[in-house]
Amino acid sequence: MSLDDQQMTLVEHLTELRYRVVKMLQGIVLGMGLCLYFSEEILAVIRKPILPYLGEGGGLVFTGVMDKFMAHVKVGALAGVIITCPYWLYHVWKFVSPGLYKNERKYAAGFICMGTFLFLLGVCFVYFLVFPAAFEYLFAIGGSADKPMITIDSYLGFFVLMTIMFGAAFELPLILLLLAMMGMFDAAFLKKNRRMAAVILAVVAAVMSPPDAMSMILMWIPLLILYESSIWAIHFLVKRPVPTV
Repeated sequence: MSLDDQQMTLVEHLTELRYRVVKMLQGIVLGMGLCLYFSEEILAVIRKPILPYLGEGGGLVFTGVMDKFMAHVKVGALAGVIITCPYWLYHVWKFVSPGLYKNERKYAAGFICMGTFLFLLGVCFVYFLVFPAAFEYLFAIGGSADKPMITIDSYLGFFVLMTIMFGAAFELPLILLLLAMMGMFDAAFLKKNRRMAAVILAVVAAVMSPPDAMSMILMWIPLLILYESSIWAIHFLVKRPVPTV
């Protein structure tokens, strides 16, 4: 723990957290405002994974007066979170950096760049691999006797939640690296607990992915790879002693 961190009281930590959260939300709202202008084009992209399963001439339906309007708001919010990723990662770094040594704070640019890359990788992964596999499985259950009539509200709720969750899950190496920099564990600890980590990540994948085995596996395998990459990153980048209990 650095001297700066030792000098900060609990109230100061909470005040700093509030300040950073407000700044992140302001940035996301600004990004959302910019994206609302292109919400129709973005919504067309979001519809693509499910359109092949809605039948000829099919499309998403809405049953409430405000459903279509709220759909564009959700689309704008999701796009705002994605395009402002470097900005809110910057504020995450500013919040945690007082707990790092001075020589570790030089990794700010790397943290933001790698965090942005990992988040976008998670977003692309769920869009191009998980959604197609999940929809192919889910819409094939029970044969073709029943015809889907998916509301835009339910689909966007599912799409937005899964996209954010996969983006966040792919930040695993960055989270583990930060915790290691704070002295909570080292690379040897992660190596020793590989099997336990694999079980925990399997549970996480089962909870976060759509309800089919293929989607769970598609999430579990990347998480295992990201866990292993975390071990290498910590081994090469973190040079601080871990307190013994």
